[in-house]
Amino acid sequence: MNERIKQIRSALNLTQEQLGEILGVRKSTLSMVETGKSALTNRNRQILIEKLNINPHWLDTGEGEMISKVVQTYTPLAHSRTDRNMPVQRIPLYNIEGTAGLVPLFLDHRSLQPVDYIQIPNLPKCDGAMYIGGDSMYPLLKSGDIVLYKQINDIVNNIFWGEMYLISIDIDGEEYITVKYIQKSDLPDHVRLVSQNPHHADKDIPLARIKALAFVKASIRMNSTR
Repeated sequence: MNERIKQIRSALNLTQEQLGEILGVRKSTLSMVETGKSALTNRNRQILIEKLNINPHWLDTGEGEMISKVVQTYTPLAHSRTDRNMPVQRIPLYNIEGTAGLVPLFLDHRSLQPVDYIQIPNLPKCDGAMYIGGDSMYPLLKSGDIVLYKQINDIVNNIFWGEMYLISIDIDGEEYITVKYIQKSDLPDHVRLVSQNPHHADKDIPLARIKALAFVKASIRMNSTR
């Protein structure tokens, strides 16, 4: 089963930290599971089945399809007065690990090869799409959902308070990518990051630490038909 855990991470473009957060375990614990030094618990197995739509038969035996039979649903999440719906558009789906982060993706997306394309009629113009990890926006968004985004070039002047954003934050030289609502902060030159999940506390961060920003325009979820 250890190899199948690796296959799940690869298929959903999740890091060990992101999958560990979903399962409620440390990265080191997940690493031990992936190397066969520790076993997957029944609780972890159930989370994979319920939250990520992993086929239980494939998880146990390696036979059949990894993902349970699903249908796709999408939800518009942001729409401004200036948005103009596109009758059809071909939205590139990126592997965030393969792009080394949002900053290089936003700087030079034309030279990066998408893993696929998404076509949904009557959506506002979107620049791209990617899978997300973590549960900070649950139940509105869950790990494994796809968000479709519109890049914001002028971060300082073009934040609309209370909207949902895909954000790249610099933390001690490392990039942290998350989806949050952005609200005004009581601190000067700061913004407040707010989660949908009440178990995640609001956090004020310096605006200068935001290195890349995009409106989340819509989301796609895989709903099990089992």
